[in-house]
Amino acid sequence: MIPNQARGPAIQVQGLQKSYGKLHVLRGVDFDVARGSIFALLGSNGAGKTTIVRILSTLLKADAGTASVHGFDVAKQPANVRESISLTGQFAAVDEILTGRENLVLVAQLRHLKNPGKIADDLLERFALTDASARKVATYSGGMRRRLDIAMSLVGNPPVIFLDEPTTGLDPQGRIEVWQSVKELAGRGTTVLLTTQYLDEAEQLADRIAILHEGRIIVNGTLTELKQLLPPAKVEYVEKQPTLEDVFLAIVGADSNGDARNVGSDK
Repeated sequence: MIPNQARGPAIQVQGLQKSYGKLHVLRGVDFDVARGSIFALLGSNGAGKTTIVRILSTLLKADAGTASVHGFDVAKQPANVRESISLTGQFAAVDEILTGRENLVLVAQLRHLKNPGKIADDLLERFALTDASARKVATYSGGMRRRLDIAMSLVGNPPVIFLDEPTTGLDPQGRIEVWQSVKELAGRGTTVLLTTQYLDEAEQLADRIAILHEGRIIVNGTLTELKQLLPPAKVEYVEKQPTLEDVFLAIVGADSNGDARNVGSDK
């Protein structure tokens, strides 16, 4: 017999509502997230994305509606939900005094897992942080800190992970590093609910995208389905020029040591 938590969508949300006084943040939100997929909640600041994540992670109670995560009711079975998830907020929650490896070992010990050292080493390798494992996190770049933060969230192999605007404040190279890590999560079977206000991030990562506006999901579908909502594109032949991101990554990618280069300097 298949356990209940192994059936159906990884996340189910129906009629979710939340208000703060006269401010209606969520006005009846509905969506499902398939297991092992990346689902993006796309919306501007204040749209209600973080409120949804806080409700699904049992940090906030909804005023109305129902929600389940990994087969467990968020309101009735919060302890089971918390055992099934991990949450990464908008800013990396790492200890800068410790090394990368010490951060991971500490989390494994707090979760009473066996072989915390091996768990740490496996995650460091998985997130390409082995070479920096003995360095204090204070010396890490923004992208490295965020990758370590996501790695810490995966200690114990939670089946569902919430990433609340994971690339906020990162430079272009750091964003791409995080994108690669998120894609790997889903590739290994982890269900990812991602909130973002960046259109390119949702386009790059998500299997399905839901646009949240004024407390409601106004559209939900694959990128292909969303594009079909617009009139067919006109075919025009134009000369493609490199974008600033293309130039940046070409220069930085060719200089893996990160040595500064002065473009257009008068030296």
